[in-house]
Amino acid sequence: MALATVWRNLCHSPNLRVRGALAALKCQPGHHVHKGVQACLCPWFCPLRPAPSQAKSLHTCCEKVPSENGNDPHPLQEPEFSQVACCDRLEGNAKIAAGAGGQLCCGRLSKFASSQEVLSFLSTLQAVPEPLATGALQRICEVESRRGDSSLPQEILDNGVFEALCLPFEQEPSSLSSAGLVSVLRALALLRVVPQGRLLPSLVAECRRRLQRDGLDVQALCVLGESLLKLQGPDCSTLELVLDELQGRSLESVAPEDLVALYRTLQECPEKAGRYQGLLDKVNTACLSVFLGLSPTSISQVLDALVVLDQSQALSLVIRLAKYARRHVPAFTGQELGKVIEALAYFGHSDRVFTEALEQRLSTASLTQDPELLCRAVQYCSRRRVLSRPILDSAAEAFVCRPHEFSPRQVAELIEPFGRLNYSPPNATALFRSLESELATRFRDFPPRALLNLLHSCSLIERHPTNLMAKIFSPYFLMQLQGEEPFVDRLSLAQLTHLLLTSFLECPFYKGPRLPPKFQVKSFLTPCCALETPMDFHLYNLVKMALIKLLGSRLYFGVRVLTPYNYTIDVELKLNEEGFILPFRVEEDIHKRVALCLDDARRFCLNSRHLLGKEAAKQRQLRLLGYHVVQARAFTSHLEKLASEPMRCKDSVPRTCCEKGSGAKPADLDRAVLSLTPRAAGQGGALISSELVFIPCQ
Repeated sequence: MALATVWRNLCHSPNLRVRGALAALKCQPGHHVHKGVQACLCPWFCPLRPAPSQAKSLHTCCEKVPSENGNDPHPLQEPEFSQVACCDRLEGNAKIAAGAGGQLCCGRLSKFASSQEVLSFLSTLQAVPEPLATGALQRICEVESRRGDSSLPQEILDNGVFEALCLPFEQEPSSLSSAGLVSVLRALALLRVVPQGRLLPSLVAECRRRLQRDGLDVQALCVLGESLLKLQGPDCSTLELVLDELQGRSLESVAPEDLVALYRTLQECPEKAGRYQGLLDKVNTACLSVFLGLSPTSISQVLDALVVLDQSQALSLVIRLAKYARRHVPAFTGQELGKVIEALAYFGHSDRVFTEALEQRLSTASLTQDPELLCRAVQYCSRRRVLSRPILDSAAEAFVCRPHEFSPRQVAELIEPFGRLNYSPPNATALFRSLESELATRFRDFPPRALLNLLHSCSLIERHPTNLMAKIFSPYFLMQLQGEEPFVDRLSLAQLTHLLLTSFLECPFYKGPRLPPKFQVKSFLTPCCALETPMDFHLYNLVKMALIKLLGSRLYFGVRVLTPYNYTIDVELKLNEEGFILPFRVEEDIHKRVALCLDDARRFCLNSRHLLGKEAAKQRQLRLLGYHVVQARAFTSHLEKLASEPMRCKDSVPRTCCEKGSGAKPADLDRAVLSLTPRAAGQGGALISSELVFIPCQ
């Protein structure tokens, strides 16, 4: 098959005596050119030896075109025109163009920067094979789509060469190869609005016919699905036929770029994820074997699709992609890296090497990084409890230098991790001064929920928003926070109540409005554990056995005690004025209360002994409320040894129970800090406090 775009060289053929064709092509309006070339261009994608009916139509389609010298017109096709000889000549030209010269022409298309250059190039060729024709159409659509136009300019649509280029696609789509058919649709998919007419319906109808007779391979199906999605949307019936066909095919030998195209297609149809979960499982399995061939752009697209489609069962693929993405961190664009970070946070995976690479990239050019990328990076640290000082410092520096570039949502997302991770950057003074200025300028632009998260996060690291408390306690803000819901969500109420308690304990100078009682909660424990982390029962069982061995009875301490101040204490002990521990049910002669905090790994930043902001604020405020806070840090292996072996108390204090009101044992806990942590190497035992040391009996 051959595609002749121009007649110039054909006009000089002895069997085709047409003078002035080139002048007609250059001088006549587009519609005249279309009429004049329609007969000769129809056979481009038709069999080179047309049927008699086709030959007859070619002979009957004649136009008169002026000659080159402006004299008498000559018939475009004379009676002695030999259709067989013309087809032989077109076939010979096609063979030449399909060889090395044709490949060279296809390579030149990528160098053209405008549609006019592509069309001018086509007008110089004797014959255009199918790959070059589809490549030319794709290049035209690429160039126009980069200009931001929703459709092709009218001057391109009226161009005679362009009309001749599209005419065979519209009239004879059955003559196209599968690769050519898919290439044309992929080219049109680059435009948001395709050219009007029968071109797209003809191509889609041909796709349906080939689908019904299994005439498309897996590679063509992958590309076709994405093209149909862009052209006709997720409700396209032909797209469902493509996905149904792919669900029954094997994807083991599919190229990486085709798998990525399939991911993009399914990503745009998240409501169909359940129906095509079998296909998704095949794609995830196939991607495990070819992920090393993915480019940085493809890695980000696959991870983004896994997030949208909620493929939590593909965690092994996420981990491998995360490890492979380490080496590409410098090569990612800001948007691509943001998608990778979002996927790691979504699937709950943190990679130390990836974090270090991210730290290096952000630290070297923090002032020029995209605000959205910085927000994604700090949110990743917050959600994964990763205390990455370089990332947080880079974000703080960027915000101080250019706060106006951050939207209100981005400001809230950028500042919130500092409170959650209990970290103040070196430039904390300048950071919160810039934040205060932004809040004063754009207070009304902040979404109510994001603003509350931001202010509560600041209070966790003792940056109390006293000048804004009157606004957030006002009925107007509470009404905005409620929105169209019948009531304010529990997390927002808990944060408001916590800010109210903070104003009492840490801001006694605040005399403004208070939160109405109907908006106050009784406990800071929420389903998302935003203000308190529930007690770990494995750690509690170990500590309970140690306390029973020490105190002699379970009666001397309470578990999960809800205080009048909304906090829940893991273990509480009561002491009288002489320092004796009272039975927990005694409510008289209580001189001091001891709050034993069983801090397991969930209450610390990842792989560190740095308390999270909510836990540090809780212990700080319990001390202000008069509690003696004793911290039990979890090291499971040592606690199990501590609970299983016999114990003796330093200074040989007896562990006898007593009557109501008397002490079980003396203890000076005024400066005690309970820390169930191993001693230095070689010392053995467990250091409980500076006053009491529990040592396993030898």
